[in-house]
Formats: sequence, structure tokens, C-alpha cells
Amino acid sequence: MFKRMKEDIASVFHRDPAARNTFEVMTCYPGLHAVWWHHLAHALWTRKAFWLARTVSNFARWTTGIEIHPGAKIGHRFFIDHGMGVVIGETAEIGDDVTLYQGVTLGGTSWNKGKRHPTLEDGVVVGAGAKVLGPFTVGKNAKIGSNAVVTKAVPAEATVVGIPGRVIMREPQGDEQDRKRQAMAEKLGFDAYGVSQDTPDPVAKAIGQMLDHMHAVDSRIEGMCGALKELGSDYCAKDLPSLDDHDFEALKDDAPVGSAPASGKQG
Repeated sequence: MFKRMKEDIASVFHRDPAARNTFEVMTCYPGLHAVWWHHLAHALWTRKAFWLARTVSNFARWTTGIEIHPGAKIGHRFFIDHGMGVVIGETAEIGDDVTLYQGVTLGGTSWNKGKRHPTLEDGVVVGAGAKVLGPFTVGKNAKIGSNAVVTKAVPAEATVVGIPGRVIMREPQGDEQDRKRQAMAEKLGFDAYGVSQDTPDPVAKAIGQMLDHMHAVDSRIEGMCGALKELGSDYCAKDLPSLDDHDFEALKDDAPVGSAPASGKQG
């Protein structure tokens, strides 16, 4: 028991840079208190002391703002950051090294008995305000973005964003492709990589595809101009209209791309 408590405390230092010392973590982190109360409530639940288990769980909700059903199964080093408004249902299963932020719901979509809440495998991170609803599995090391609503299975190593949740697999591009995209982005005065590589963004991905297309069109036009020049035409001698960097800077300032991390952490 004490070994597991030490693991829980260590997980706070590992995942929260605001943590300063052990005494502060033990006394001022409601997410940690909720997990410890759950250990007791779950032990009572498995021994069929259902009313007492629910009483302990309810007391934990009063004192921490976090509601974990005593029937939920939780792995090692589970960390709830901030915590207020977190709800975890009876048949939810949580693996090791999972992180939840404030306002997360691991809920069900059915009133039928049996498995009706999600399973989170090892290393999953669920951002602030996200709702994960239904008896499916969120794969190992997956990330669910802030305020996403997820109602179907998530593959391992994937990221989910939006309402309804859209699964975005990481698709690393080759060095040559990255170089072409960066060159076109610099030509336009717009940085297509204004988001974290660990948190893929659908808008950034779309912009990247647009840059690929524009690069191909630009190369084709240059080839046509070269051919026309060899034939003696001066059709391509005129300069193209210039692009004002200030206009693109204003667009970057207004655009939401990359403005909020997936976890929604505030502290």
C-alpha cells in the first residue's frame, strides 16, 4: 500500500512542474486524494461492502470534486491534474501511467448492465473537458484533446480532437517532403508548423497538403515558362505580384491553429 502511495506521489512530480515538495503534494493535490480514497472504496466494493464503498466514494467527491465509482478499476501511477469535475463510471478500466485533466468524463451511453464505460490503456492522456463515452478501448499512449467527444475506439499512439472526435494518426513525412513544405511556407511568409508535433492538428495537416499542391503547381509553371522562353516567348518575363508578409502575420495572429495544447493544462 505504501509503495503504491509513493508511486502516486512520484507520478505527480513527473507530470506536474508546479509540484514543489512532497508535503505540498500530499496535502494540496485533490487528484491524489481522490485516487487514495478510491483505493479504499474499491477494496470495500470487491468485498461486497457496497453501501460503505459508495459512502467513501461520496465523501471523496465532497472533499475533492472528483467522482470515481468504487467499481472502477485503476492502474498504477494514475494522475488527475486539477481534477474538479472529473467523473469516472463503474465499469471504466484505467491502465498504468494514465493522466486526466479537469472536467473529464469517462461515461456510458447505455442504461444496460454490464460493460458500458471506456477502457484506457497504459499512457493515455485525456485533456480538459473531454468526454469519452461508451464501452470501447482507447489504445496505449493515445491522446484525447481538450473538449473532444469520443464515442468509438481510438488506436494506440493516435490523437483525437474535435466534436465528434476525429482520430488523427501521426504520419511522419520524409525529409525531402518536409523541406519542400518549409520552402513553400517561407515563400508565402506563413509558418505551416505552428503546432506541436506531438499533437497533430487537422487544420495544420490541411495547410500542409495545400502547400504540397502549391509547390507542385509552382514547379509546373516554372517548367512551362522555361519551355516558352526557349521558344522565344517573353510571356513569363513579368514578375508575379508580391506577397505582403504583414498580411500573413495578421492571419497567423487570428488563426486558432496550435493555440491550445491537447491536455488543456493550466498549472
